[in-house]
Amino acid sequence: MPQCNVSLQVIPLVEEAAVYPTVDRVIELIKKSGVKYTVGPMETTMEGELDRLLDLVKEAQQVCAAAGAERILSVVKIDYSTKGVTIDEKVGKYRQA
Repeated sequence: MPQCNVSLQVIPLVEEAAVYPTVDRVIELIKKSGVKYTVGPMETTMEGELDRLLDLVKEAQQVCAAAGAERILSVVKIDYSTKGVTIDEKVGKYRQA
């Protein structure tokens, strides 16, 4: 299966002081997964096989629930091409050396 990009924004419905720590736990989950990723101000974009990335989306919901969120709003974007898609081809020219 070709590489694709999945962007994930999670909004855990927890007390305000717990929002960023909960999002940090989700980012830590993604980091530990070993997939390539980049954190943005509104979402985290991952690169890998679609099935694995969708599993991470599911696990992110569980991380938020374990942190006390009774409800989690998530926005998921998928960029899939039969030829493969990379983060670098999209934003590499904008990154500072």
